[in-house]
Amino acid sequence: MKKLLFYSVLFIPFIASAQQDLAKYVKPIIGTQKMGHTYPGAVVPFGAVQLSPETDTLSYELNGKYNGDVYKYCAGYRYEDKTIVGFSHTHFSGSGHSDLGDFLIMPTQGKLQLNPGVASDPKGGFRSAFSHQNEVAEAGYYKVKLDDDQILAELTASKRVGMHQYTFPKSDQSHIILDLMSGIYNYEDKNVWTYVRVVNDSLVTGYRQTNGWARTRTVYFAMSFSKPFVKYGQRNYDRKQAYKGFWGKFDQTKNFPEIAGKQLRMYFDFKTQDQERVKIKFALSPVSQENALENMRAEIPGWNFEQVKEQAKQEWNKELNKITVNTSEDDKVNFYTAMYHAFINPTVYTDINGQYKGLDQGIHEAKGFTNYTTFSLWDTYRALHPFFNLIQPSRNNDMVKSMMAHYNQSTLKMLPVWSHYANDNWCMSGYHSVSVVADAIIKGVYDGDPEAALAACITTSNRKDYEGIGDYIDKGFIPAEKSGVSISNTLEYAYDDWCIAQLAKKLNKEDIYQEYIKRSGNWENNFDASTGFMRAKMADGTFQKKFDVMSTHGQGFIEGNSWNYSFFVPQNPKLLIERMGGKQKFAKRLDSLFTMHLPDEFFAETEDITREGIVGGYVHGNEPAHHVAYLYNWTDQPWKTQSRIRMILKMQYKNAPDGLGGNDDCGQMSAWYLFSSLGFYPVAPGSDEYSVGSPAVKSAIVKLENGKIFTIDAINQSDKNVYVEKVLLNGKAITTHTIRHADITKGGKLTFYMSSKATK
Repeated sequence: MKKLLFYSVLFIPFIASAQQDLAKYVKPIIGTQKMGHTYPGAVVPFGAVQLSPETDTLSYELNGKYNGDVYKYCAGYRYEDKTIVGFSHTHFSGSGHSDLGDFLIMPTQGKLQLNPGVASDPKGGFRSAFSHQNEVAEAGYYKVKLDDDQILAELTASKRVGMHQYTFPKSDQSHIILDLMSGIYNYEDKNVWTYVRVVNDSLVTGYRQTNGWARTRTVYFAMSFSKPFVKYGQRNYDRKQAYKGFWGKFDQTKNFPEIAGKQLRMYFDFKTQDQERVKIKFALSPVSQENALENMRAEIPGWNFEQVKEQAKQEWNKELNKITVNTSEDDKVNFYTAMYHAFINPTVYTDINGQYKGLDQGIHEAKGFTNYTTFSLWDTYRALHPFFNLIQPSRNNDMVKSMMAHYNQSTLKMLPVWSHYANDNWCMSGYHSVSVVADAIIKGVYDGDPEAALAACITTSNRKDYEGIGDYIDKGFIPAEKSGVSISNTLEYAYDDWCIAQLAKKLNKEDIYQEYIKRSGNWENNFDASTGFMRAKMADGTFQKKFDVMSTHGQGFIEGNSWNYSFFVPQNPKLLIERMGGKQKFAKRLDSLFTMHLPDEFFAETEDITREGIVGGYVHGNEPAHHVAYLYNWTDQPWKTQSRIRMILKMQYKNAPDGLGGNDDCGQMSAWYLFSSLGFYPVAPGSDEYSVGSPAVKSAIVKLENGKIFTIDAINQSDKNVYVEKVLLNGKAITTHTIRHADITKGGKLTFYMSSKATK
């Protein structure tokens, strides 16, 4: 009895603190303007459903060519727009390319219109004007008034089900439109096939198959209405088909229960009383219509919208309360919005019964783990997955298991590069699953077979026909003649190979360690000692004659230039500093990066970055330089890391619709903010060390999954006091500018003493 009393007393403060309403600080609208590409809709942590408004329906192509304006709609929603065309159920958060936007729903009343119309004339279609004054975006909830039809739209969600609530005026002509043509980065031939089955007067099921960024993507759905519809119909916008069988015997346009085609829009008619609410539950599945219906019945069995909304909010509070911070109100908004963004992707890709569609297009059961998708690994290996290793270790364990399942189902025997919906879209460079796998094993997070994981990493790294790996292995670099991103790939492969070496070392595989630690030095083959920059190399071993350190095109880089990428040797900053002339010259090089002025011509070449995402020449809005401000710690001037970090935090993250200086990239930008605000950062995932910076919080309590508590105190913290006088870990001074993963996970206290003057 005494033991029970002791434990109850011990844990009461912890339970009480876990009930804080931190979701109130989340502003989903942040980052939606310019290059933010986030969306303000209804989603729960890591949810398979991301229910959000679409503000336009631009085509990916225009007159047979790429339509540059479509890039503004990577997330479907753009803050500057004044109309909404509907609410769809799948989105990427902050990505620089896109897909998804499945199953667009739009409530209307009056004359039925099945065309979305154009923004300049919203009443000419089913779209509606709206105002931000009548818009509410919260964690797990979205509300907006559709002005043209006087309909209040509300959205919330569970993990696999989106819930809509539409408050109609009195009308005998109320409609719910289901647009099965619409999508993000859409074009005429993207829809491969669509099937709809009207089961009864309140239940509809079906599927949609698309060919886009994901080449073979099929999503199944079940759609249930809170009241029976009076009638329904559809219009097929397919181009003329040579053969349609004998289905012409039926009038399929009205009240016909089985519909199939490539370009379909459906409508469901209702009679509504004034202020009557019509609700919809829309469930998704990667496997079948039956599974979608099972997901719906399991997650939202009833029709209590407020209950589902409250549950979504509590799910967010549960995750957000894993870290409680003491800081200004504005910075709390930035911090918890960053946590919100960090906990959207990757997304659950498993039905309630454990089934999912694999890379082999077969049906699999996730035994002992939850299968995930949406791995934007070129971005997220840097900070997001390391953040999960601290705050979401069980989920990251499942994510690594998902990567291993991907590998086992792959005909190419490669770990994922950028995967979603049982596909790999092969976007960006490197094979960065290797970093995520190694980091999880080295930090003790992965409980699967490490030998099998190492074998998968090695096999992936030796796929010679993939993006220059053959030349990289044979020559130690990728010739510029063969690849437009030759340097990026060489540098990133070298880092990934270092991760393989660290994993081999942990598993006592000395021969593998020696092989891959040698490969990890291949970055030197692109280092031009005469200029001090990374430079493209020709097949004959000479450097490319045309050389421009500022240009992002034709120089061998992806989303960056030589000024930024020349610092990309996170696995060996000490040797890089030596090659660049020593600590003093290296620090001056960093100073130049952060203080130079970029000419306007620089931005003419970049679609995905604006001046707001740049500090001097340092491009924070793209990821390759995210570790760079911490490199001062390897010189004799660590105080510059401290001041640069605090400057970046203030400049690149704001409580505003254009609050992000670039794409959030599925949580990477936000994970950088979270780590840096707490005072440390994983410069080289695959190592168990974090580099110390300058905390932006006054204090923080990190509640670890193992039950331990890690606290951070920043004494004399203020906007002026950005410099660190000293750092104590559990009362003992840190002199190496690093802390280890185990220092955090075993619990304890990290204390920073802050000052307005640099400690030199």
